[in-house]
Amino acid sequence: MKWQSFDSYEALSAHAARLFIEAIRENPAIVLGLPTGRTPVGMYERVVNECTCRQIVTFNLDEYVGISCDHPGSYCTYMQQHLFSRIDIDPANVHIPDGTASDLEAECAHYERQITQSGGLDLTFLGLGQNGHIGFNEPGTPFESRTRVVELTKSTRLANAAHFADGHVPSHAITMGIGTILESKRIVLLASGESKRDAIARLRGRGITPEFPASALHGHGDVIVLVA
Repeated sequence: MKWQSFDSYEALSAHAARLFIEAIRENPAIVLGLPTGRTPVGMYERVVNECTCRQIVTFNLDEYVGISCDHPGSYCTYMQQHLFSRIDIDPANVHIPDGTASDLEAECAHYERQITQSGGLDLTFLGLGQNGHIGFNEPGTPFESRTRVVELTKSTRLANAAHFADGHVPSHAITMGIGTILESKRIVLLASGESKRDAIARLRGRGITPEFPASALHGHGDVIVLVA
């Protein structure tokens, strides 16, 4: 695990965007795992107009259960606002779990198959939850877990309440599993802000336990952690 520290969120975002752009230039048909939340916004803003994205394939880490793609709080909406509507990506190459699927278990299995059929994740960007979650893999998640429906903790729902006008965050989500994430050839984790200090310190501590999901990354051979 390689660590890089930055003096500001802006500097972190600029470097993350550089990694994103360079990866696409090296492999125009790259398969990317993409996060949501506050931290990646600056990275996405800096990717726009910097390279062609016509051939890239994307898989988002997660989506809420029970809300449609056009819901203001959905990650589908988030990705359209911050990235997909602003680049030349082929909509057929965009993959986000369908939280409204009639058979959620089948949707999760289908998502795993799509990743496999695309050749696997080449590069995955992650955020870091205050409790150490990656994707929506909450504390206690087995490291071999695959894409599945999960119940969100109270702290995670509170952290995301600002994205919902009524403050009501769905109780469940579909998320890539830790095992799925660890199969990505490369991983870049972004962590910024005072609220993440404890989680960053714990990750630096190298203790590996399912009670701190991000610690699974210590078992991967190519992880970069960007901290501001």
